Amino acid sequence: MYAFELQRATSAADAARHAAAGARPLAGGQTLLAAMKLRIAQPDALVDLAGVRELAGIARQGAALRIGAMTRHAEVAASAEVGQAIPALADLAAHIGDRQVRAMGTLGGSVANDDPAACYPAAVLALGATVHTTSRAIAADDYFLGLFTTALQEGELITAIDFPIPRRAAYMKFRQPASRFALIGVFVAQRDDGVRVAVTGGGNGVFRHAGLEQALSASFTPQAAAGVRIDASELATDLHATAEYRANLIGVMAQRAVAKALGS
Repeated sequence: MYAFELQRATSAADAARHAAAGARPLAGGQTLLAAMKLRIAQPDALVDLAGVRELAGIARQGAALRIGAMTRHAEVAASAEVGQAIPALADLAAHIGDRQVRAMGTLGGSVANDDPAACYPAAVLALGATVHTTSRAIAADDYFLGLFTTALQEGELITAIDFPIPRRAAYMKFRQPASRFALIGVFVAQRDDGVRVAVTGGGNGVFRHAGLEQALSASFTPQAAAGVRIDASELATDLHATAEYRANLIGVMAQRAVAKALGS
């Protein structure tokens, strides 16, 4: 590690002030601290958000769940409110990393970092969530811009995320055994206006799959998902899997997610 300045925010306004002055937000630290150790990231100043309790919490607001940015993965997984309203979201949180990661990692940190193999971005995109920040509200379709890239501007902090409650939803992922990130993860959400399907782990960031959405909106069955051809041309090939293997996994995980959503 190297020398840097650490500020401890006491409120959301205090955190925003430090961030606007150039301090890098520190939420759970599960990605940022590792990147700093490797010198991939070298901020001169951090602002620790751990003490800002107004940025944490879970509450149902009409037809949506609002989850604070500093809510830990373990809290989402254990929440009776989440389990009743969007059980797929609680299930997703329960299988992120290991127990230590779930105890420290936060919803806001994951979504702000936008790792291309992270689980939460798939839920945000598939559920059509709204990302609230210190200055505005951003629709999920406008938020994710590619590899580790989001619509967040310099100094802008996520404060909460609103997740619309779907009719049915499920998430299935094929884990990379060492990191437990998604080699491929597929989140399906059946809503009154149709089906949304988001894929993570494909390479350049989370994305919606139009072919699966069209097929599942017409027939929400594993058989409908199985009939969709998955194009491998824009998927990643790396030491873990080829693009063709990932394409096959998308189809398989989509079928399993639909079956899980249907309770079968």
